[in-house]
Amino acid sequence: MSQQGISTRHQGREDLVVLLKEAQSKFGYIPEEVIAGLAETLHIPVNDVYGVASFYSFLDTKPLGRNVIRVCKSLPCYLKHSQLIIESVAREIGIKPGETTADGRFSFQLTNCIGACDGAPAMMINDEVHVDLTPEKIARLLKSYK
Repeated sequence: MSQQGISTRHQGREDLVVLLKEAQSKFGYIPEEVIAGLAETLHIPVNDVYGVASFYSFLDTKPLGRNVIRVCKSLPCYLKHSQLIIESVAREIGIKPGETTADGRFSFQLTNCIGACDGAPAMMINDEVHVDLTPEKIARLLKSYK
């Protein structure tokens, strides 16, 4: 049996994150219907499924833009002035963290560690990691995604 095309071969609560990642991969986010379906299939409360889906910064419960920008806000990046990077991204694409551009081209998110602490400040655009960022580098980089 599957829920909205999501495999339910994993049947335990311990596999919930795997199933949510599968939904994210299929739909680009985790639709409410999938959350409800997984709760029913796995016999766990909907609010527990939603809680897990909304807890992890790389899982999304709403549609995102074609290009998802995730700026790291962990301590190494913070100490290397990630706030300046956040402000530069916001200025370049015209939205604040947590928003998506009106044309659906970009979503902008803040996230905890992306595993690039040695290159702080760092960010990801989709699955690509970018390190040693400066406002100038941000401007050039984002132009290549427009």
